[in-house]
Amino acid sequence: MRITEVEPLVLRLPDVDVTRADGTQDAFLVRIHTDEGIVGLGEADTSPYLARTMVEMPSSHSIARGFRELLVGENPLEIDRLWRQMFLGSYHYGRAGAALHVISAIDIALWDIAGKAAGKPLHELLGGARVGEVRVYASEVMPETPDEVRRIAERIVDEGHTALKLGWGPLGGDLRRDEELARTARDVLGPERELMLDGGMAYTVKSARDLLRRLEDVKLYWLEEPLAADDYGGYRRLSDAVSVRIAAGEADSGIAAFRALVEQGHIDVLQPDLARCGGCTVARQIAALAYERGVEVVPHCFSSGVGVAASLHFVATLDRPTFAEYSVADSPLVGRLLTEQFTFRDGKLTVPSGPGLGVELEQGLLERLRVP
Repeated sequence: MRITEVEPLVLRLPDVDVTRADGTQDAFLVRIHTDEGIVGLGEADTSPYLARTMVEMPSSHSIARGFRELLVGENPLEIDRLWRQMFLGSYHYGRAGAALHVISAIDIALWDIAGKAAGKPLHELLGGARVGEVRVYASEVMPETPDEVRRIAERIVDEGHTALKLGWGPLGGDLRRDEELARTARDVLGPERELMLDGGMAYTVKSARDLLRRLEDVKLYWLEEPLAADDYGGYRRLSDAVSVRIAAGEADSGIAAFRALVEQGHIDVLQPDLARCGGCTVARQIAALAYERGVEVVPHCFSSGVGVAASLHFVATLDRPTFAEYSVADSPLVGRLLTEQFTFRDGKLTVPSGPGLGVELEQGLLERLRVP
């Protein structure tokens, strides 16, 4: 089998609010075509226009290659070798950031091809599923007012979710307001549901400690990314000083960053985004690291249904699966981009069982949102 085309897809909603930290307003997908008719699908949570350029661009020299040129003619089943080839071929402009995001999308698509070629779901190729359903936490951007928080929390309770994360938005600007917003969410959720906060890198070590002291009786499941992504010293001081789990990793790519979060930052929950970290190939390394060091792994995913599918397969293979993230943002990229929606029951999503990712794109919506 050989790769015949690497097709980048940029999707964008008609109206984008750039003041919101909301990754469901546009998307970058990739389809990898083969000479046997198998097409693999992947996603990168990144700047879609920049990602498309990295695929389509002509190569400058041996370590500044365009990804299409690197891959056409290759065997898509040689995933590890192609991952290293892409990493080295983009070394001059990559090694992290957007280049690793694009490698993530391509890697997911290659694993999708491998599953389809074998007639097996992705989780079987990744080591086998421990569970057939994955508990998810509903995820939404923190609004400005307690009334808006109450409406979101009431909606997710009515829908049957057992956990809610709210993040970014106004958090970090005023601790009294942060406390009020979090308490409003807890009042609606009750004691039986989990509540997480995503600090959006808006806190200092001292202000994060103060917030957790104020919210001690609110019983947060975790405080996510209150500090800059690579502030390992700050994370260590914070994690060592509080009892609430500290989570981080959504912004990181490559295994070294996650090892630093554990060993230097003393993080309790690693949050690799399969559409950023390096795809399934690096996610497997992160899972092994987490198992060895006894920390939790909960993948970040605030993008399209393609990313959700990859996350579900990954979490199903973990030795100690807890949660996957599931955006409840009102975006067609989350809820309507796939031909079949995920099965949600009792706070859990069923892991897809079809070959590869087990999902297909809804072509009508794809063409309406596609940017030429």
